[in-house]
Amino acid sequence: MSDGPRIVFIGAGSTVFMKNVIADILRRAALAGAHVALVDVDAERLAEAGRVAEALVAQLGVSATFACHHDQRAALAGADFVIAAFQVGGYMPATAIDFDIPTAAGLRQTIGDTMGLGGIMRGLRTVPHLWALCEDMMELCPEALLLQYVNPMAINTWSIARRYPGIRQVGLCHSVPLSILELSQDLQIPVETMRYRCAGINHMAFFLELSQVQSDGSLRDLYPALREGYAAGVLPRPDNRTYPRCANLVRYEMMGRLGYYVSESSEHFAEYTPWFIKQSRPDLIEKYQIPLDEYPKRCEEQIDEWKARQARLDASGEIDLSTRVEEAADIVHAVWTDTPVRVAGNVPNHGYVPQLPEGCAVEVPCFVDGNGVQPSVVSDIPPQLVALMRTNVNVQELTVAALIEEKREHIYHAAMLDPHTGAELDLEQIWQVVDKLIQAHGVLLPHWVHARD
Repeated sequence: MSDGPRIVFIGAGSTVFMKNVIADILRRAALAGAHVALVDVDAERLAEAGRVAEALVAQLGVSATFACHHDQRAALAGADFVIAAFQVGGYMPATAIDFDIPTAAGLRQTIGDTMGLGGIMRGLRTVPHLWALCEDMMELCPEALLLQYVNPMAINTWSIARRYPGIRQVGLCHSVPLSILELSQDLQIPVETMRYRCAGINHMAFFLELSQVQSDGSLRDLYPALREGYAAGVLPRPDNRTYPRCANLVRYEMMGRLGYYVSESSEHFAEYTPWFIKQSRPDLIEKYQIPLDEYPKRCEEQIDEWKARQARLDASGEIDLSTRVEEAADIVHAVWTDTPVRVAGNVPNHGYVPQLPEGCAVEVPCFVDGNGVQPSVVSDIPPQLVALMRTNVNVQELTVAALIEEKREHIYHAAMLDPHTGAELDLEQIWQVVDKLIQAHGVLLPHWVHARD
């Protein structure tokens, strides 16, 4: 065994996220001697990622080594772990297209990277690149574990499993750990005293159990406090949000209606259902404080933040190392050292959630050790939650079918069955918007999308 694992980071030009993940990895003594291969198609961003990596090693005082690659095949040879965190088409032009064209047709979105027209189009342009990565992995590092942070998570995970079932993969999302942190702040209790069990699909998993450990070791159910706090108007606490524009009222409202708290933020969840964003009901937008066009705003803010970080690095040669714990680091450490850990993982559904279709992507508690990622079975999800998940799984399934079968018609079918899209647009409008999106994306989409039957 070498001094540490060989880790490949695909999309290293996302320097802030790369820095957070790799810094957390290198803080673990058993991983401090890792070799990290940074890969990006943007030469300027890759060079900046290399500078950040050098500063990381110097500030942490570790023996890790880094190399920058434009060619992912050169980077993948002999890899132990592959971390994917890229965005095909970037904010400009792809994300802007995903928002501008639907908005012109009267369909507003908040995030648009998981479901809806934005999520469908992002899946169509992303999956082929993930497949190309998996093809190279099967040849160059077939035993490597793919840690995937790319949206749309469920479509990606399902598509990889269909085309490359031999790839060891897990999809990672911040929604579950961040939800627990926000809930601890809302309830004003220490996060380390909280216990939970959460399962479903990515961005629509529910906390089936949510409790706090008492001084005598017993568990106190936290749901009564959440319900009482929301009814009294003191929850959610507005100062506990990562993005102040997002009030987080939607998922408290959904908890009141369905009985359980959902893992994903209100700004995301509002566009996964037909009930909150309606052009004919601006009062709903105001009542639930839904931040329309939120993702483009975040993209602009992140660009500014990235420029500011680069300026600080130029001036001082140092980078900010105050970062949250990343589950990718937990997994790498658990597998490399055979030290068990539990994470929320997105995996192909091979009986892990029996109420959902076989093979679809599910998010369940996963135990990780030297044997890899081992999903647990969750068979007691209440029927109302499963029914809501299926409305999203339908869209994911049709998008995956379009990709696997190379059938353009399934893109329209996916858009038809999307809950928010179908609630706002009629069939002809949906067809026209999809046509415009396909034309505007051009070469960002697979060639077969542009072929007419």
